[in-house]
Amino acid sequence: MAAPNFTANDFANAIHGLMPRGLVWPKDAAAVQAQLIAGLAPTWERHTQSNNNLLADAFPETAYELLPEWESTLGLPDPCAGVAPTIQQRRNQVVARLTNSGGQSIQYFVDFAAQLGYAITVEQFSQARAGILKAGDPCCGHDWNFAWKVIGPPSTVVRAVAGGMAAGDPLTAFGNAVLECEIRALMPAHTIVLFAYGKTGDLDETFILDQSALL
Repeated sequence: MAAPNFTANDFANAIHGLMPRGLVWPKDAAAVQAQLIAGLAPTWERHTQSNNNLLADAFPETAYELLPEWESTLGLPDPCAGVAPTIQQRRNQVVARLTNSGGQSIQYFVDFAAQLGYAITVEQFSQARAGILKAGDPCCGHDWNFAWKVIGPPSTVVRAVAGGMAAGDPLTAFGNAVLECEIRALMPAHTIVLFAYGKTGDLDETFILDQSALL
């Protein structure tokens, strides 16, 4: 059953119907009483809409008015999301953290990134060993056993969706900062995570220096 959606006119008619009858209770639209009721009715309409929104705010995936409360229980928003993240980006972070059950497998990180709105793959490295290394394979040292790479799209795009955005949200938002921050917060402490973006999987230039710690 859908939530009731009463308009200002519905409230005005209801109040008029509850008023006493008589000459001192005029129902003419030009009367002071009718004008007062007409002035108050939009407020009751807004209250009804806000109450109906509570049904959606009960679930973080559709929350709007109570989204800040959901965020505050999870230590959000964080600097990773930037100065003005969109409503959908904020919801994604809330849902991802609430549903995060922990793990260290490749599938765990792929699923966690998907909750954030990112489609990724994960590549692992291993030390070069005689009898296993093939022509063209990188000659990785021992430390590369603890490195892994997250491969994602060049820049994740969040597009405005009717009913899912709010006033002030951009029609399109770009960036992978949230992905990188969230993955770094969850990665096993003894590992080093690298990030690559683009169809070719080339390592992001901002992380090339990180490889020096692995040589």
